[in-house]
This record gives sequence, C-alpha cells and structure tokens, in this order.
Amino acid sequence: MLETLKLKYFQGKQYIPDIKNATMREQFRGFPLLKQGNVDETICPTGALKAKPISIDLGKCTLCGACKCDAIQFSNYYKLSSTNRESLIITENMTPEDYEKIAICTKKEIKKIFGRSLKLRQVSAGGCNGCEMELNACSNCNFDMGRFGIDFVASPRHADGLVITGPISENMAYALEDCYKSTPNPKIVILTGTCAISGGVFKDSTQLNREFLEKYQIDLYIPGCPIHPLTFINGVLDFIKK
Repeated sequence: MLETLKLKYFQGKQYIPDIKNATMREQFRGFPLLKQGNVDETICPTGALKAKPISIDLGKCTLCGACKCDAIQFSNYYKLSSTNRESLIITENMTPEDYEKIAICTKKEIKKIFGRSLKLRQVSAGGCNGCEMELNACSNCNFDMGRFGIDFVASPRHADGLVITGPISENMAYALEDCYKSTPNPKIVILTGTCAISGGVFKDSTQLNREFLEKYQIDLYIPGCPIHPLTFINGVLDFIKK
C-alpha cells in the first residue's frame, strides 16, 4: 500500500483535468480558417474543397493539409462535432466560435436519458483501424472518458447507442444493421471519422454499401481522419449534457 501511495504521489494526476479546455499542440490540424483567395479544388483527394465560393466539408476532409495556402489555414481547434450534416461545411471567414454556436443542437430528452450514463457499442465497418485506435485511447489514463459516465461495451444489448467507424463495406453492412437492431430503444447513432460520414477516400468504391445511413437517423457526426480523443469526448459530452 505504501508503495502504491508513493507511486501516486510522484506521478501525480495523469488524466487531463479540464478536458473541455485542454490545450492542443500547435502542429495539430483542426478547424480550417478560410478567406477569399485562389484555391485549386482538384487537389483535394475527397472533394471536400470547393473554390467558388470557398468552403471545406469537414465530413469529407481528411485534414491532409494538401490544400494549405494563403486562403486556407488550419487552426488547432479540435471541437469539430456536429448534430447536423450540413453544419460540417465550413465557409469563408467562419470562426471556431461561430461554428460552436451552430454545431451541436440537442434535446432535453437526450440529456435526461443519457446525461448521467452512456454505454456505446463500437462497430468497425471496414475501417483502417486509425479511428478505432483513437477510440481505444479515449478510455486510457490520459483522457479517462469513463469519469464522465461514457464507456464502450462488448454487446449491443448492453448499449445505449452505436459508434460507427469505417466507410461501411458490403461485407459489414448486414452485421452493422444486425447490431443496430440488437441495441435496445431509445438509442443513438454516432458516425465517427471521415470514412463513416462520407466514405472518405473510399467513397467511389463499388465494395461499399451505405444504405444504413439512408434508413436510420444519425444523431452525431464526429469528423477527423483519424478522430482525436478530445474531439470525440467533447462532441459526445456536448451532445448529452449541453
């Protein structure tokens, strides 16, 4: 016991104390800042960039930085989640503060039902494991998502909702729908990562089956390639507690 207490004393608190106001390193590529200028939209591998008028669709953007120029700069603002697919389209002169005002729109029922405890079943629907690795990091001692009552569970029957990663391949389409139907009502669906939201670099593949997104309501979009744990945790917290 004494050795454990000594270890805790010397290591201090390993988790991020204020996860809503955590500081991201300057090199982190997050919210895009756009201003008037000449851009080449053909340089974007996913079609996220539009030139006239200038805009970037975060649901398609892989944050690769290929479009970075005088008209496009990326800030280190990491709160990119939205409850509305259209709100993910960033336009000229939009600031992170502007985005935060319109991005998350939730209901009192969501806060009442899921505000204290939210159990999620993660489904990798043909992903590269990048987003999956970041989701695993959400529960480590650094980010410690469990302190907010948010946890991943092994079975959809124990879950309050699904977290979907990957572009939804043909081989995973049935399994995803089966998982959704096995999750008891009421439930929420969260699309995590560019591949899940738009198909990403795989959007034109003939091996995708994204009919699930047309059949069922999506409650929260969390962009990124891969998503950052702070982006995911803050997005979910704003959705269930805001």
